[in-house]
Amino acid sequence: MLYSICRSLLRIIYAVLFRFEAIGLENIPPTGPVVLCSNHISLLDPPTVGTPVNRMVHYMAKAELFAVPLFGPFIRSLGAFPVKRGGVSKEAIRTAIGLLKEGKVMGIFPEGSRSAGDSAGKKGAAMIALRSGATVIPVAIIGRYKIFRKMRIKYGKPIDLTAFIQDSSSDVLEQVTDVIMREIRNMVKEG
Repeated sequence: MLYSICRSLLRIIYAVLFRFEAIGLENIPPTGPVVLCSNHISLLDPPTVGTPVNRMVHYMAKAELFAVPLFGPFIRSLGAFPVKRGGVSKEAIRTAIGLLKEGKVMGIFPEGSRSAGDSAGKKGAAMIALRSGATVIPVAIIGRYKIFRKMRIKYGKPIDLTAFIQDSSSDVLEQVTDVIMREIRNMVKEG
């Protein structure tokens, strides 16, 4: 309920302030596990990626945020869960895979932190996608968060990972990460 209310308010705010346009929403399956993999340019990216989507989108958020009074419980009620920064958080990965096995949607920023879009992706998104069997949708946030300037978000066609599912080579996660990041970068360049 709270998620739906916040999403409706954000849709209005984004439409007015950023003249926001969402393209390719039909590429997101209406049911089943989905990983939305997006570029990361701002702190506003999680609501930007999730607001147009008609399904609840779950995110990892740095563990310190959950210790902030009122804010921690608020973001938890919106589907966020903690991840420890600076290393692999096995608990966060288990939580993400568990949510996807339940048929939910995860939003992930493969670059790990905000960048201009040219940094290498980290392997976490690839590992979570392969282990859960989720559909991977590349997402491109295009434009800057400038008031009354047009901004666009594109949801691409699902990335076919069937060639990697049975691959047990040591670099399979790197290969999948490269495929995901290439799709995102191509979408950003296309505008």
